[in-house]
Amino acid sequence: MTAERRRWLIGGGVVAVLAMAVWLQLSAGTSTPTPTGTAARPPRAAAAPKKAVKSEPMSPVKLDALNLNRDEPTDNQRNPFRFKPKVVAPPRPETGMKPVAPTPVGPVTPPGPPPPPPIPLKFIGLVTKPDGMKIAVLTDSKVTLHGREGDIIDGRYRIVKIGVESVELTYADGRGRQTIRLTGQ
Repeated sequence: MTAERRRWLIGGGVVAVLAMAVWLQLSAGTSTPTPTGTAARPPRAAAAPKKAVKSEPMSPVKLDALNLNRDEPTDNQRNPFRFKPKVVAPPRPETGMKPVAPTPVGPVTPPGPPPPPPIPLKFIGLVTKPDGMKIAVLTDSKVTLHGREGDIIDGRYRIVKIGVESVELTYADGRGRQTIRLTGQ
């Protein structure tokens, strides 16, 4: 089969399919066959005539009521943005006595300095040497630090006591004693 003949056959098939589609569209107005596997639609019923609704007669519009003279608004210090009425305190009877200011009961001391911030280290391990010396291993999530009892680590913290599951630390100047458990809390 040559290429030219193949083009003629394909073109003829396309024309035949288009002719069939046009014929189906034109004949759809007279009778439509229902495709298999789908339910047939019932034909549309003609629109039912509307029933007349009984309505009661309307009352006449009272246009005279719109032209009534009303009183002019007065300036009575009304604030539309305030929700409660203005409260007026009742007058006090004059007894000749003046109120006495309460005296403080105890000495008032100014508050002391705030406590130091918590030590941000975590106790992650314990190394015990054969001679019995314990070394605590701590971290600040960036650097791993280690030291024995009495050592100053990171230049800021002193190891006071190393236990089996915890270590006690203070700041280098002795304030802010804190116990850090091996679980990291």
